[in-house]
Amino acid sequence: MNCKTLLVVAFCLLGLLTLGSCQPSPAPMLSPGEGFVEVPGGRVWYRIVGGGTATPLLLLHGGPGAPSYYLNPLAALADERPVIFYDQLGAGRSDHTTDTTLFTIDRFVAELAALRDTLGLTEVHLLGHSWGSILAAEYLFTRPEGVRSVILASPALSLPRWKHDADSLLTTLPDSVQAAIAQHEQAGTFDDPAYQEAVMMFYGQFLARRQPWSADIDSTFSQLNETLYGYMNGPSEFTITGTLKDYDATGRLGEITVPTLFTTGQYDEATPATVRYYQSLIPGSQLAIIENAGHLTMNDEPERNVQVIRDFLRQVEGQ
Repeated sequence: MNCKTLLVVAFCLLGLLTLGSCQPSPAPMLSPGEGFVEVPGGRVWYRIVGGGTATPLLLLHGGPGAPSYYLNPLAALADERPVIFYDQLGAGRSDHTTDTTLFTIDRFVAELAALRDTLGLTEVHLLGHSWGSILAAEYLFTRPEGVRSVILASPALSLPRWKHDADSLLTTLPDSVQAAIAQHEQAGTFDDPAYQEAVMMFYGQFLARRQPWSADIDSTFSQLNETLYGYMNGPSEFTITGTLKDYDATGRLGEITVPTLFTTGQYDEATPATVRYYQSLIPGSQLAIIENAGHLTMNDEPERNVQVIRDFLRQVEGQ
């Protein structure tokens, strides 16, 4: 031990230094509000709701390109901890772009790291919904410090499997709807009203079942970055033609070592059978199936969805 270290220890023992000088600096307190953070490619908008000393929850929305409005029901968790919403680059209130060179998993991971660093989130819980589950998993594969848990909500961790499930769900729709989808997909006429009507039939069964849709869902759709969504995903939830079409993280899920909760809706596009399979790949992970809900569980069954998340976070924190 060198002289400088001995001197510090002596001062601490004598009480001549404050307790804070002898202890690690606490994480900064987050104040409610909103703002912008510089990330690779532009600025992203964020909003902090709630406060307190419990570990913050950071929300990663779906899409890609669908802003975070539809996640607003999760603000109910802000009575115990800060809840942080943000719109990924190209979506909602963040800088808009159609530059496809920015539409990569690696850049979105770097964006998440930059947001977390700027906000001083030394410890954090992550919740990734749909495409956000890909982002959460890929971020965890970089082995960041301070992530206390992850919630993979209605996950899309294998796009080939997602497509297989979507094809199965389509067969449950009326023959006329299936025919319209097949006809217009073959012709590439995705803007045709008949195709759009068929898409909405599928969405009403498996995306968001509670009718009428909330203003949050309407805002999400009205501000969808269709260029981003189309480039990475495709023209619809069940037609996957974008850069993610071959994405499959199932071979790496065992690398996730933080406490993990999977959630899915009873009628989810991320089917319960598939999500149960994902859960089997992460030892010790948990699964909750939200009854009567589609893909947007937080809108179809907000109270039940919030309670499931709340119970898991309390469990992780030992409350």
